[in-house]
Formats: sequence, structure tokens, C-alpha cells
Amino acid sequence: MNVAIYNKEKNKIDEMSVPGKFFGAKWNDDLVHQAIVTHEANARNIVAHAKDRSEVRGGGKKPWKQKGTGRSRHGSIRSPLWKGGGATHGPLKMKVYAKKMNKKMKQAALYAVLSQKLTDNKLFVIDEFPIATTMKTKVLLPIIKAFAPKSALVIASKAHKEIHRAVRNATKLAYAPALSLNAYEALKADTIIFEKEALEEFIKHISKETKTA
Repeated sequence: MNVAIYNKEKNKIDEMSVPGKFFGAKWNDDLVHQAIVTHEANARNIVAHAKDRSEVRGGGKKPWKQKGTGRSRHGSIRSPLWKGGGATHGPLKMKVYAKKMNKKMKQAALYAVLSQKLTDNKLFVIDEFPIATTMKTKVLLPIIKAFAPKSALVIASKAHKEIHRAVRNATKLAYAPALSLNAYEALKADTIIFEKEALEEFIKHISKETKTA
């Protein structure tokens, strides 16, 4: 199958052949959902932690003797029954939320997202970005807005990785290297914009990955 190649003014100037396996895949709700949930779970930063009775301060001494006081028996003020004592069944930072998903499933989810974006006219290939040694956001934004009025994921080639500096200053733009693109990044953005050289790198890389999966 072929995809159109545009210049920075969004005029079609050429076509490029791409594998139908990668850009003509069927949509799979369950698979894409699993890929997104897995990505978010693995990126989760665990900060919530409640101290149990072994972590709170104090309680080294029995608060009062066992018998003869008329009060309930207690061995430590670190007990969850006491104010300031350890928590019971609280959130723990040691809990592991990570999920596993095999490589073939991750790849299939990415193919489904890219294919759907292409079908919905939300995936574009630009011949190249006007890269300079001091790439500015104000230079890049007019080009991106011609293709994506909302949010966009910019995928540039390894030779033009400095474009990341221009992208990171814009709130509705994101950048991803061609060799590490995943379904989460592809789905999150409204529009995907590939640089032609980056698309060639992506196809070459993913073809190798497919053979080894």
C-alpha cells in the first residue's frame, strides 16, 4: 500500500510504499486497551505508603502493666488501635503494579493504532522538517498546525533528533524517536506526523523486530 508524502505547506508531492501489515491492520479494541493499561501500569510511580506498626516511632515499652490497672491489656502504643499507631492494610510502596505483555502483542497493538490513524486521515508523512542548528518552536508550529490543529506526535529521524528541543516547548506537541514508538504514544496524540526518513527507519526497525519476535 502507498501513503502520500507532503511538503511543509501540506501539498502532496510524492507517494511512498509501506507494508500493509503495519499500516493496514484491523482495529482490535481489547488488544489496544491491554497495551495502554500495561504501559500506564509499568510507568506508574509508587509514592503512597502507610507505615505499619514496625515503622512508626515509639512503643518500645509496654504502656502499663498487664494486670491490676482496670484498663485493657496493651503491649505497645504502636498498635493500630492507638492514635499514631501503625496503619492496617494501608497502601505500600513495595506493591508491584507492573504488567507483562509479549512483544508480538505490543507490535500488533501499535499496528492497529497506526492503521486506524491512517484510515482516519490522522497520520501524515512530511518530506523533511527545516532543521537548523538552533531549531525554534515558532518555526515548527506553523508547519505542524497545517497538519494537526489539535495535538500532534512528531516523529523525526535520528539525524534530526534536535527537533525534540523545539517540540518540548509546545503544550500540545509530543516527540518520539522512530525506533521506540509505542501504541500509547501513538494513540494519545490526535495526529501523527512522520518525517519521511523517520518512517523509513521505523519500517526497517519494526521489520527486524517482527522477525525476532
